[in-house]
Amino acid sequence: MAARLHPAPAPNQEVVDLQRLSSRDLEPLLSEEIATWRAELEWDFEKSAELVRRFMDLRALNGSALVEDGAIKGYAYYVLEESKGLIGDLFVRRDVRTVERENALLASVLEPMMANPQIVRVESQLMMIEPALVRDTPQSEWLRRFERNFMRLDLRQAALQEGRVRQPIRLGKWSDSFQEPAAHLIAAAYAGHIDGQINDQYRTTAGARRFLYNIVQYPGCGAFYRPATYAAFDIASGRMCGVSLTSIVAADCGHITQICVIPQVRGKGVGHELLRQSLVALRDAGCRSASLTVTAANLEAVTLYERVGFETIRHFPAYVWEGF
Repeated sequence: MAARLHPAPAPNQEVVDLQRLSSRDLEPLLSEEIATWRAELEWDFEKSAELVRRFMDLRALNGSALVEDGAIKGYAYYVLEESKGLIGDLFVRRDVRTVERENALLASVLEPMMANPQIVRVESQLMMIEPALVRDTPQSEWLRRFERNFMRLDLRQAALQEGRVRQPIRLGKWSDSFQEPAAHLIAAAYAGHIDGQINDQYRTTAGARRFLYNIVQYPGCGAFYRPATYAAFDIASGRMCGVSLTSIVAADCGHITQICVIPQVRGKGVGHELLRQSLVALRDAGCRSASLTVTAANLEAVTLYERVGFETIRHFPAYVWEGF
């Protein structure tokens, strides 16, 4: 087994560098994680796990594994993007999952990022950690915590009735030519918004452009699904005023990756119609359910989703460390 990276958190524990391991070492843990995502969130995690395996075998995945009595009980990895660090995942086996074990992994990935003079911010949205609202968290003096909701809708029972759109708009299915106006729209929609505190890519057009690229190209939020992705255009100006991005996260499950409208058309039914069109298209494609995530403090959005029929089935934290 690999050499110890950090002092052992407990007599029978050690935290080891992922780059000293192979995907074969991690396979039992990944198999449980795949099963857990499917059972709890109706989400096929296999493509994300495959990326972990690939980078593990290239010895190119930054992170740590928690080992107890010679067996890997959990892992976490991170990536660096210019001046920001991202904790990509953290998972501990169900039978030994505790806040203490999760914190040992959190501390092990935070340490190298926060010690890097180029990194000024670390973000994470960790779906599979213990959702306790009150918990000690490593480097808490630099931490801000935001509660997020994972919501699900049964498309087989959803009415998906048309609402009244009080803004003359034209809807169009996604085209790659929409990426640039969509990047400008996302930056405008999230100006001063709480989600801009959670994900700093929303704050600028360049950041939103990168966000869109990642959504379209990588499987972190499922496989991007153009037939259920829509943009709304203001009839008078011809400008994009809203967008609903979707993905397929399992053979029969869709996901609303992003939905937003510019401030000028909020409250006029544009967001509701974008959401409805995407959900109808997902249902027509054979999806029996759809999911989305939303910041709990974004009450306007939560109310819209609940009105359509979404129910919160899981709470999870978004963490931001900054100012260290």
